[in-house]
Amino acid sequence: MSMNLKTTKLNDNTDIPDITENASWSTLSTPAYCWYKNDEDFNKPRYGALYNWFAVNTDKLCPAGWHVPGEGEWKILSDYVGGDFYASGKLKEQGTLDWTNPNTGATDHFGFTALPGGYRTGLASGSFRTRRYYGWWWTRTEYDLTGARARLMTYDESEIAAGTGLKRNGYSVRCVKD
Repeated sequence: MSMNLKTTKLNDNTDIPDITENASWSTLSTPAYCWYKNDEDFNKPRYGALYNWFAVNTDKLCPAGWHVPGEGEWKILSDYVGGDFYASGKLKEQGTLDWTNPNTGATDHFGFTALPGGYRTGLASGSFRTRRYYGWWWTRTEYDLTGARARLMTYDESEIAAGTGLKRNGYSVRCVKD
């Protein structure tokens, strides 16, 4: 997919809860989504939704015939576009309409159009952070009881980072064809 996911239902038509209260978000262990700062009108068309990893782990978040990529699939993409050191630059949207200046290395050479949707923390505050500065994307790869693997692109680096996030965090999601 060439855009961040924005579904509010699993592919079996089950509603995913939209959690707006910060305190509620930070205690979840079930699938949920939100819009950055709870502003659907602004964020849905451009940045998509932020999902916790419990939504990813249902294996029903993407449309039928698609799936959330694992850590290995993100690595294949990164290698294909020139390696981790250059991948973020080649995948990020060009310019500073969405990304904060300087948006280092951004060419969007492959039409991935990575956008800085920010994230929602799974810590006690449940607050929203870093839209226009960072884009986080879940993988389906579990790390441990509380964490799962994710990819990060930033406004000031051309490198893509592999990391681990709390499963309660809200990150963007991309889907790939089965």
